[in-house]
Amino acid sequence: MKLWHYALIVFLGDCSYGVLSTFVKLAYAAGFTVSAVTGGQYLFGVVLTWLAVLFTKKKKLTRIQTSRLILSGVPFGLTGIFYYQALQTLNASLAIVFLFQFVWIGALLEWGFHKKKPTKTKLISIALLLVGSMLAAKILFQEPLALSWQGSFWGMLAALSFSTFVFLSGSVEKETPPILKSALLSTGGALTIFIVFPPTFLFDLDVLMGIIPYGLALGIFGGVLPPLLYSIGMPHVGSGLGTILTSSELPVVVIMSSLVLGEAISWPQWIGVIIILYGIVNSNIRFDIWNKKSINRADNHYVS
Repeated sequence: MKLWHYALIVFLGDCSYGVLSTFVKLAYAAGFTVSAVTGGQYLFGVVLTWLAVLFTKKKKLTRIQTSRLILSGVPFGLTGIFYYQALQTLNASLAIVFLFQFVWIGALLEWGFHKKKPTKTKLISIALLLVGSMLAAKILFQEPLALSWQGSFWGMLAALSFSTFVFLSGSVEKETPPILKSALLSTGGALTIFIVFPPTFLFDLDVLMGIIPYGLALGIFGGVLPPLLYSIGMPHVGSGLGTILTSSELPVVVIMSSLVLGEAISWPQWIGVIIILYGIVNSNIRFDIWNKKSINRADNHYVS
């Protein structure tokens, strides 16, 4: 499989995140609480992933390997918790811009742990993504926004935890089969969520039956696909480029809000979407060209 195939897999993994907000809004409109919606997403995500594991080839892991993967899933759950806390004192536009800071945090993590200094092209792509996020989130064309230090704190923690999850999904236990790895990562995320939001909805039959359609959709797009696709693609593209590729969430949110929810999208938002997508494509094309040159140099050195 070519590198751009792995890049596309990671890109699609984050696109699935972008679908979540639409189903979340529909679930809230149906009267379900944050606890039921969040709990349903992680519960159904874990159940569906472990069902998939039953139909795949097994690989025995040691307790240490299993523990590492479950712990690596903790930031997966923390991201949702921190982001929800940020929304308590920030509006959605500011909260998502804070979350988008993961694009440069991921580059720093790769630089610090893997000694891969960000290239000029990567820095340009990061700048484009940040500008695009502010346009797509309408933050530049609103009235003065209320900025609280509590919301800013939780928003930055959400960005840090998401960057950490992306980094760990591509760094920890690379040889583990993607389905099994995804199941263990999802388990870590679910356990974290259930500690903060106890799944009391399981004991209310009416709520449980009502949340099933939303929980299944949220579980697939938020609990199954992202960890699975990240487990496949991240080890090959690296966390630096990986965090850039995962910026596709916001464009998908805007597009889904327009197509499914019928929300009016302003022209600055569409410009922001285009800038984000251009930043992603530009970074990936440059990365692929650089990698091919590296391979050719290595081949020529071997031949000589």
